[in-house]
Amino acid sequence: MRAKKTRTAATAPLKSPPPPDRRPSSFALRLEALGSSPLAFLLASIALLIPCFWQSRIQAGDLSSHIYNAWLAQLIQSGKTTGLAVVGQSTNILADLILSALLRALGPSAAQRITVSAAVLIFGWGAFAFITRVSVRRPWSLFPVIVFLAYGFTFQMGFLNFYLSLGLCFWALAAAWDFTPLGLATAAALLALAYTAHGLGVLWAAALLVYVWIARRLSDRARPRLAAACLAGIVLFRLILNSTTATMWVPLQLFNWTAADQAWVFDDKYIAPMVGMMLLWAVLWASLVRRQGARSLVQSVPVHLCVLTSAGILILPSAIAIPGYNHSLSFIANRMSLALGICFCAVLAAGRIPKVARVLAIAAPLLYFGMLYRDDAIVNSVEDRVTAAVAPLRGKRVVLGFDDLSPQVRPFTHIIDRACVGVCYSYANYEPSTAQFRVRALAPNPFVAATYLDAWTLQNGGYVVRPADVPIYRLDFAPDGRVVAREVPAGATLTIASLDLLN
Repeated sequence: MRAKKTRTAATAPLKSPPPPDRRPSSFALRLEALGSSPLAFLLASIALLIPCFWQSRIQAGDLSSHIYNAWLAQLIQSGKTTGLAVVGQSTNILADLILSALLRALGPSAAQRITVSAAVLIFGWGAFAFITRVSVRRPWSLFPVIVFLAYGFTFQMGFLNFYLSLGLCFWALAAAWDFTPLGLATAAALLALAYTAHGLGVLWAAALLVYVWIARRLSDRARPRLAAACLAGIVLFRLILNSTTATMWVPLQLFNWTAADQAWVFDDKYIAPMVGMMLLWAVLWASLVRRQGARSLVQSVPVHLCVLTSAGILILPSAIAIPGYNHSLSFIANRMSLALGICFCAVLAAGRIPKVARVLAIAAPLLYFGMLYRDDAIVNSVEDRVTAAVAPLRGKRVVLGFDDLSPQVRPFTHIIDRACVGVCYSYANYEPSTAQFRVRALAPNPFVAATYLDAWTLQNGGYVVRPADVPIYRLDFAPDGRVVAREVPAGATLTIASLDLLN
């Protein structure tokens, strides 16, 4: 007698249990139809891009450094520099290549707007596609959270290559989720492109796909054992790293594993939206446990992805010295908490969102963006004054003599880089001396510090001006609020005045 074919738990699709059988209201049906329309995606895209256009400039930390080095690359390629070179490398270059191409065609302002806007759209909709594939529903209720994460700590630091890479990785994960030949081929192409931007996100995404592929071939009981083995592997990897290279673990990683740390960007007032995000996660996870039960979640592969990513953030070092670089790969935990936040959304969007969570999902991002708008306006005001101060210093070396040293993200550290584009030389710019970027300092030169130690002391204080450095100018914050340029003689020690400009 022919045995009846049954579908086992190991081969069944990994979807959340269906919601209770209840007849949707006509209003709910209209909302669902609207959420599927092109108009909804157009309006959401506009909302996603608002912070890219709400001020005179996009303030995003290293973005100013990226555009400055795109300009330096043009000078190098036209033969107008010495001691600098544009080198070939396979990663950490995609955003810089885009900026350079647009800079030549459209100028620095348009190049930044277009590049950053494209990166935000790639990240935001990549995250949306990934969450949709995992949760099997469009996550419109959590869309404000996606927008918040898109402009959180990682964006504010200006980690543009990593940010772009992670967005492409989410598209790849969404394409490969069902492991069809076409999906895998698409994912491979996207991951290859993502690697040219940054390799960290690609390693994470590839590890997730391998885990999902193995877990789907195991029984429900075996999956927790696979997760436990991977947790042990993370601990072992930490021990290997500690014994083979220089690493650093920082106490702030105790917050990074919550993904709410993306809200803590500048001063302590941002703790309020961070707490709001923690409450949101707590409410959503508690609701999920009540609805599906702890046992079901322990066997859930998407939940495992959250747990393993959190464990990696908490256990692995946040800075690792990589051979061939003059500076460590740093802020790893902060970067990966952005990926973790999207993983949280992918799991939590599958079920019913309680009313209190809907309120928190709107209130916390609104509070965050209200603070961010105000602080971005202040930073742009200071940059206006910096730009006016360097205007007469055409062709001169310039360093910044002030900063706000207290925030998580220091908003003024690279403010001089963008102001110098086409005008002067930001002598303290760190990129060429790290050997991590395509613009490299090969020897002492009149344009930028040749060693990372010099760049660090120029930015943080303690650099002693050498005769070969002069003439060099320092920008100081005057008592009347103006930024003034003062020539610094050889032998003088450069200091950094710490100002509290955001309060």
